[in-house]
Parts: sequence; C-alpha cells; structure tokens
Amino acid sequence: MAELRRDGDQLEVRLTVTEKIAGLRGNIRVPASAVAAVAVSDQPLSAVAGVRAPGLHLPGRTKIGTWRHAGRKTFAVARRGVPAIRVDLVGQRYDRLVISQPDAATVAEALG
Repeated sequence: MAELRRDGDQLEVRLTVTEKIAGLRGNIRVPASAVAAVAVSDQPLSAVAGVRAPGLHLPGRTKIGTWRHAGRKTFAVARRGVPAIRVDLVGQRYDRLVISQPDAATVAEALG
C-alpha cells in the first residue's frame, strides 16, 4: 500500500511495485513548502474526479494514477474502505495527491 510521509523538507509518496506499474510512474517527492492544504477523506474514490490518463480504475474498488479534471491534475492511490489523505499542492506537477492509508488521520495531523 502506498505510503505518504514527510522526509525533512520534502513530502514523499512511496509506491509499491504494483502501484508503480498501475499508475505508470515512480515515487513522488514534492517540497513541503508546496503544500497548500491537508485533509482526510473517508470517501477516497469520490475525492478523485475526472478522466484517468494514465492509470488503473477498478470501478467501486480502486483508482491508481493520474486523473485530469477542470484543468487540474490529481495523482491518486485511492482504495474503497481505506481513508485517504488529500494534499493540495501549489506550483507542482500535480495539483492534488489523494493517498489511501489506514492511519490517514494520524499522518494528516503530522503533515499539518
């Protein structure tokens, strides 16, 4: 399962090999200064809108990869039944990250 964590002045999304293949990309690192907002979503699949390009979508189960909607890009590893951390970014390749983690509330609080 993907892991979102803070590493010094960087925010890192560490993906499993399967998630890297499904999302057609590697781990993501962004400066912590690019974080505009952090929230927890109990409905992670609903937090990801738009057209998948590229990635994997199993309706009602999971969304992994890049989604484009209204001029914005979201990278997601969203799984049904697993809360997600939603991170809004400024000036980065992605405008939003949505990452499911069982301990989403704890991680979101640590990210501030």
